[in-house]
Amino acid sequence: MMQDSLLLVLCLLFVISILTMLSSKLKVAYPIFLVISGLLISLIPGIPHITLDPDLVFLIFLPPLLYAAAWNTSWNDFWKFKRPISLLGFGLVIFTSAAVAWISNMLIPDFSLACGFLLGGIISPPDAVAATSVLAGLKVPKRITTVLEGESLVNDAASLIVFRFALAAVITGQFNMWEATQTFFVVAIAGILIGLAIGHIAYAMHRYFPTTPAIDAAFTLITPYLMYITAEHFHVSGVLAVVAGGLFLTYRSPDIFSYEARIQVLGLWDTLVFLLNGIVFILIGLQLPEIIKGMETYSVGQAISYAIIISLATIIIRIAWIFPGAYVPRMLFKSIREKEIRPTWQMVFLTGWSGMRGVVSLASALAVPLTLANEKSFPHRNLILFITFVVILFTLVLQGLSLKRLIKILKIKGDETESNNLEALEMRLRLANAVLAHIDNRYTNEIESNETYKRVRDRYARMIEITQRKLDARESTPEEQNFLPHYRQMLLELVEVRRRELNHFRHHNSYSEELIREREYELDLEEARLRG
Repeated sequence: MMQDSLLLVLCLLFVISILTMLSSKLKVAYPIFLVISGLLISLIPGIPHITLDPDLVFLIFLPPLLYAAAWNTSWNDFWKFKRPISLLGFGLVIFTSAAVAWISNMLIPDFSLACGFLLGGIISPPDAVAATSVLAGLKVPKRITTVLEGESLVNDAASLIVFRFALAAVITGQFNMWEATQTFFVVAIAGILIGLAIGHIAYAMHRYFPTTPAIDAAFTLITPYLMYITAEHFHVSGVLAVVAGGLFLTYRSPDIFSYEARIQVLGLWDTLVFLLNGIVFILIGLQLPEIIKGMETYSVGQAISYAIIISLATIIIRIAWIFPGAYVPRMLFKSIREKEIRPTWQMVFLTGWSGMRGVVSLASALAVPLTLANEKSFPHRNLILFITFVVILFTLVLQGLSLKRLIKILKIKGDETESNNLEALEMRLRLANAVLAHIDNRYTNEIESNETYKRVRDRYARMIEITQRKLDARESTPEEQNFLPHYRQMLLELVEVRRRELNHFRHHNSYSEELIREREYELDLEEARLRG
């Protein structure tokens, strides 16, 4: 039994790797491709039915994925756009839950408002990975990606809190708005405090204890689980605990990691996040047979019609919220007009259209219990599951596949290329000036007596001269534009020459394997720097 399960997992990982490579070849975002592939695979006769345990998703998958998202988010950008992020991450979740509750109550016979709020809490949060993966490679303004990433960090917490309250209302038949509001803030604030407390402990461990790169990498794997499990143990938001702790640690990461630890941690997390995301998205597609099998009191046609209407409603609700949220505060408050650049309607619409749902929604739906406290069947559970699945599929496929075309129609372009180039030049100039000042202060005698030291100083002096000239002119000549790519290509060729020579040494046993691997590692770092 254990061997069969292990074999199934390994086959799943192999299929995910192949499908991801195929999606890259076809230029389709891998979350969309994996969901559709999982759906098609589930229809093949004889394929074992794989059920997605919600506890497994919340406990195993959610903490590291949220932690990785927080780790890759700039705290400065997150704080800069805190107003739109809060409006989407908290305000829109509550607004969507209420709107879906009303629509489903009006649309579906005997579907109570409590069940509607439950469904709304389930399908309200867009998925972090889906949005960032689909937008990857598309030229969109940085503001859009920053707001979407920030929104996805906090909306899971808001939706899960709404889900808890609605679930309690369905089970007990009672709901107190004032008590729920108080509990909402207590759960959120306590979760953040727990995350920050564990984040400070992890910071102290990394900073003051004699760790190694391997231990640092292990700590980064353990930390999100400690944050999530501790918060959930005290019945507060584990999601916000992971997000708060992750944002704190990423802000302090330059103080706690050596260069070796950073390289090892980044490589480890890139692989882990890829595998976890791949498993989650293909499992979403594989759930269809089990979900349809549970559809006993509704025909598939009825369920599909309900699901499509609610899917369209979630898209319209998001757009209806996001336009007033973008412009009304600007009209009311002068400080916002002074601090924030006015977003174009095209940017606002694209942000509204990028609300793809994902794993948290399906896991929440699967977490709905089978029975109530009186042992009666939970009302409309199978329909809630089916609607959630269709909303995920509908938003991922319709919105995800249309984003590239939509960006072209709206004529949206990344507006920060020139700004980024200017910042890069300014950073290069300041770094070179710092190096030159250090050399002049520390190695004056060596520069006068040793040609090697002088060449290093002259190199940075030349770099300062070229960079300053570019900044003054704000545009480079064709010769300067062509110089850097050709120069970088030459350096990459030299890396490859040395790598071939190392392989020659290995085949002829010219040097020890340990020494050859050390030189290979140095070449890998050099190539990463050149390609980065």
